Amino acid sequence: MKVIITGGHGQLGSDVYSVLEREHDVFSYGSKELDIGDRKKVDSIISRHQPDILINCAAYTAVDNCETEKKPAWRVNADGPANLALAMEAYGGRIIHISTDYVFNGNKPSTESYKENDPVEPLSEYGKSKLAGEQAIAEYCSNHLILRTAWLYGWHGKNFLKTMLRLALADSTRELKVVDDQYGSLTWTATLARQIQTILSSDLQGIVHATAEGACTWYQGACYFLDAMEIPYNISPCSTSEYPTPAHRPSNSILANNRLEQADLSVFNSWQEDITRFVELHKYELIEEAMQV
Repeated sequence: MKVIITGGHGQLGSDVYSVLEREHDVFSYGSKELDIGDRKKVDSIISRHQPDILINCAAYTAVDNCETEKKPAWRVNADGPANLALAMEAYGGRIIHISTDYVFNGNKPSTESYKENDPVEPLSEYGKSKLAGEQAIAEYCSNHLILRTAWLYGWHGKNFLKTMLRLALADSTRELKVVDDQYGSLTWTATLARQIQTILSSDLQGIVHATAEGACTWYQGACYFLDAMEIPYNISPCSTSEYPTPAHRPSNSILANNRLEQADLSVFNSWQEDITRFVELHKYELIEEAMQV
């Protein structure tokens, strides 16, 4: 199949390209090569390649900055998906769009998870712009799949686990406070990329949740990762109220992969299994990179 990846140089897009280029004719575009907020540029790229599938990994993900930088956030997270959907509908083909747990308010108890048909109520500008992107995809492209995921980490780019490693290596005695009352599923981009690969041959449409199995808090995830890395640390749990941020984050970001499991398509492991494997593959590279920052 002929595949276009937008946001192709980012954390997820890089892994999606690595997985798909072995079997498909893949064209990967980073934000500097393709501003998805530019309708004419989008139309030009789509008409040139006329892909069977477009995978939109492009997003404005600086959650706190979205509160003040609303125009660029909405351009990428809402206008961009609309442009892509309109172009794919015009030329034919399927669009797979990556969305987020932030479309939910997070008010469910931490013992429960969010299903694909649960009502949405974003709390932040980031969540609102991503929900608008979902709605544009659904409205403008008949052959669409919206993948909601959460708490991504991987080898490429910046993420929470890399930040924890960098801080611990800089000073293992310094106390770090990490939020222990927000729940979610740390999801490895390499596994999500394999999940997307599996989905390509399916006829799934609509909204699908796609995260690692099980859940933890940010504090629990950080401790598990640094233990696996065998790095000394001094991390203390704190509440969300003790660590205020400009954007209001959901306290419960746990997504249930119901539709993937019903279709017998899920490739996800537990979040612990994937972190262990991530460390096995990249431990020394991660340390080297963190020491250079």
